[in-house]
Amino acid sequence: MKTIEYLFTPELAPMFWPGVIAAVVIAVLCAPLSPLVVLKKLSFVGQGVSHAAFGGVGLTLFGASVLGIGGWNPLMQACVAVFAVAAGLWIAVLSRRRGTDTAIGIVLAVCMAVGFVFYRLAADRLAREGLPPPPGIEDVLFGSVLGVGPGGAIVTTAAAAAVLVLLWWIRRPLLTWAFDESTAGSFGVEGERMCAALLGMLSIAVVATMQVAGVVLATALLVLPGAIGLRLGQNMRTVAVASLAAAIAGVLGGLVISFELGVQAGPSIVLTLAALFALARAIPRPV
Repeated sequence: MKTIEYLFTPELAPMFWPGVIAAVVIAVLCAPLSPLVVLKKLSFVGQGVSHAAFGGVGLTLFGASVLGIGGWNPLMQACVAVFAVAAGLWIAVLSRRRGTDTAIGIVLAVCMAVGFVFYRLAADRLAREGLPPPPGIEDVLFGSVLGVGPGGAIVTTAAAAAVLVLLWWIRRPLLTWAFDESTAGSFGVEGERMCAALLGMLSIAVVATMQVAGVVLATALLVLPGAIGLRLGQNMRTVAVASLAAAIAGVLGGLVISFELGVQAGPSIVLTLAALFALARAIPRPV
C-alpha cells in the first residue's frame, strides 16, 4: 500500500507526517464546532468566512513580496488567521443591519476580489525578482497535504488549542444560546457576544483547515461531522462523540484515498465525510 510506504519509509515519512498530524488536529478542532454550526444554521457563514480568507491570502502574499519574501510560511498563515477573524466579525456587524445572507454576500465578494487581485500582483512581483513563487491557486482553493511542513503543523496545532480552550471556557453559555436563543437572555447570556465568539472560532478553524482542505472545501469539515453527530446522537455528549469519530474517520479515510489514488486530500476528505453522512442517514434514528 502506498499509504504505508509514504508514512513509514524513512526517506518519505518527514514529507507526509506533518500533513497527517495537521489533518487529525483539524478533525479534532472542527468536530466540537460542527454541531453548533448545524444547530445555528451557520453553514453559509462558514462558507463566507472560508472564501473571505482568500482575501487575507492575497494581501499576505503581496505584503511578503514587497518585503522580498517568497513561498509560504507559518507567519503568513497567522496573518491570514487575523484577516479571517476580522472578516467573520465584519459579517457579524453587517448582519445586524442588512441580514446574514446579505452580509455574507458583501464580505465574500469583496474579499475574494481583493484576494485574486493581490495574489496576481504578488505572483508577478515575485517572478520579476526571481523569488520562490506563491502557492498555486489550486493549492490555496483545494489544499495540499504535501504543502504542510513541521512549522505549519505547529501553527495549526496552536490555533486548534486556542479555539478548543476558548470553546471549553464558554461552553455553558454557548450551548444555552445554541439550543434556545430565545430564552438565553433570561439566563444572562448575551446572544451577540456568543455569536461573535462562535464566528471568531469558526474563522480560526477555517484558516487552520485551509492547508489540508483548502478554502473551498473547508466548510464541509465544519458541517458534515456535526450533521452526522446530530443524526446519530441522543444527547449532546453522544452527539459530540459521534461528530468527533466522524471527523477523524473522514480525515483519515480521505488521506488514505488521496495517497492510494494520487488525488488531492481536500476533495477526498469531503467525499469520505459525505459517504459517512449517507451511511448515517441509512441508520434508523435512535429513539
